[in-house]
Amino acid sequence: MQFGQRKRRPNRIDPFEVKAEVFIVYIPQGNKAGFRLGAAPFLWRWQQLGLTSPKPSIVLAVRHKLDLFYPENHLSDKTVNEEAAKPVSLRQWIKLVVVYLLIPLILLICGGDIDWWQAWLYCMLILGAGIGGRMWAERRHPGLTAARQDMEIIQSAKAWDKALAPLMAVSIGYPMVVVAGLDHRFNWSTEFPLWLIGIGFTLTSLGYAFAAWALVENRFFYSVVSIQTDRGHEVCDSGPYGLVRHPGYAGNILGLFGMVLALGSIWALIPATVASIIAVIRTALEDQTLQAELPGYPDYTQRVRYRLIPAIY
Repeated sequence: MQFGQRKRRPNRIDPFEVKAEVFIVYIPQGNKAGFRLGAAPFLWRWQQLGLTSPKPSIVLAVRHKLDLFYPENHLSDKTVNEEAAKPVSLRQWIKLVVVYLLIPLILLICGGDIDWWQAWLYCMLILGAGIGGRMWAERRHPGLTAARQDMEIIQSAKAWDKALAPLMAVSIGYPMVVVAGLDHRFNWSTEFPLWLIGIGFTLTSLGYAFAAWALVENRFFYSVVSIQTDRGHEVCDSGPYGLVRHPGYAGNILGLFGMVLALGSIWALIPATVASIIAVIRTALEDQTLQAELPGYPDYTQRVRYRLIPAIY
């Protein structure tokens, strides 16, 4: 039977049809999906006709029908994208919230000024974008928050990213608020005009929103560089990924330089520049890895030519 061939809806699945390399299965809603059998019994390669990502209902329907005839050849949990997702635990949420609360707390402590309105506004911004963005992403891609803290995925990271990932995670937050806070306490920088502070908050908001959008759009937005083909890892080219190939990094870099203006600290340019250099290095290495190991990524680079800044880089 040829792939994509139309046929009348059967009352049951023929065991001989299940054995075929390609077969059609129908579910009650009338959706049609084609599936290709891989080389090993437990490794199934499947693809929906005309769709880019499978619906869990279709996958579960196929799994149920296959188990009726061949229970020893059922779909492995690790090979089904949505089924493989682990639910995020309360402990993981608490860990995430604590990490984001530390950033504004350090800023206020180093600033030593409870009436520093810019610090309070930044606190609301970082908590809203950070925690709010994670909640939005988890709602759209259940299990993503847990996957970002999954030690199995973290340990499978590229050797160079085992050093760069934590370095970048620390550099884009804590050094910035320490320097900006101390700058405010000891008046190292001259006072910034209100309009310049406003531009800073605008840039920071846009940067954080762009990064959060990337997280929400990409269900494989892991905390480390790791190609998870057994989880159905595929190229994301929608949303901000249609503008640049690494929108998460691009948004964070924009937010860094926005913070310099928003918090009125010229000295914060130093950690902002260092963090941006780390991000650019990681972007280059990650892009090389994706081109070499992720199917479809070389074609994606032809459609979206720039990594971080449209028409520049």
